[in-house]
Amino acid sequence: MSESLPAAARAMVQTGVRELQPQEFPMPEFGDDDGILRMEVCGICGSDYEQFNGEFAARYPVIPGHEPVGRIAALGARARERWGVEEGDLVVVEPGIRCGVCHGCRAGERCIERAGGYGYTLTDRAPSLWGGYAEYMYLAPPTTMHKMPNDIPPRLAALYNPLGAGFAWAVATPQLEVGQTIAILGPGQRGLCSVVAARAAGAGQIIVTGLGRDEHKLALAREFGADLTIDVDAEPTVERVLEATGGRGVDVVLDVTAYATQPVADALKMVRRGGTVVLAGLKGSHRLPEFNPDDIILRQVTVKGVLGVDYSSFRRAIDVIISGAVPLERMHTHAFALEDAEQAIETLAGATGEAAINVTIEPWLES
Repeated sequence: MSESLPAAARAMVQTGVRELQPQEFPMPEFGDDDGILRMEVCGICGSDYEQFNGEFAARYPVIPGHEPVGRIAALGARARERWGVEEGDLVVVEPGIRCGVCHGCRAGERCIERAGGYGYTLTDRAPSLWGGYAEYMYLAPPTTMHKMPNDIPPRLAALYNPLGAGFAWAVATPQLEVGQTIAILGPGQRGLCSVVAARAAGAGQIIVTGLGRDEHKLALAREFGADLTIDVDAEPTVERVLEATGGRGVDVVLDVTAYATQPVADALKMVRRGGTVVLAGLKGSHRLPEFNPDDIILRQVTVKGVLGVDYSSFRRAIDVIISGAVPLERMHTHAFALEDAEQAIETLAGATGEAAINVTIEPWLES
């Protein structure tokens, strides 16, 4: 039996570049195959900032929020059986929604019909509540969710997304092997989660780079298992990596820096011959001023771009969270009420000068 639902739900809607407005939407109707999620927290990441700035997925009006964590508020009979959950269960929701019939789905690519899934679907598509910056979120039949233990703090559960990215980008994509070396450029939440993932995968040496102002993040990287951290403002990055690897270079380089293009140039110089460079940090309108394709060709380097997380990487992340083996809660630094979503985004981006790592929006938190 479903809980008593309100007639409407509040949400923050992005109506244009750097424009977030509070709006109310009717509570979605649901049938046998879908349901309603009562939001607990929504994690935010660098792509939220880029979406806010209009440099990524710039489509409006939209309710942002692609890292939703909540409790099942209402559930259809077939949905209950398919998802294996009950009302009141704590779940994390994968952002992607696949219709299964469009050309993109049939080709194994991005779903065209759903236009990006949770956090990116326009509000003019019924039933409007398609994002995590809201009190409630609609759960469409093709949704993939993961049940969490009910005693897991929702803020900790929200790390499923960045940690899933760590396993997908640092381990699965480059096929990181036991004993191999990896350099992770950028110590934000996904960089730190990549340290956790690489250590869990048996990496032989983990190197993390960051700016001078990132010392608190670099310290946490060392606590999570990084063997060497480099302040790029004080040390020659490429030289330090080559020195640490006996001049060979690392097997894998993962760039998770936002906007900065120098790390891409550095990655091609610090990776070993025949190694792999994984690019995950969006650069927006910023372009690499000097790019020599010969750095890739002559040294037989593989370069891969990543934008999402596969199911198995999410599962590995959730297993680590449930295990409690890593003090992941140390990553959470800020929580904001729903109406303070803009401040939350700016805080994560460093615009407020605060030492932020993982930031959540919590609709039931008082402003």
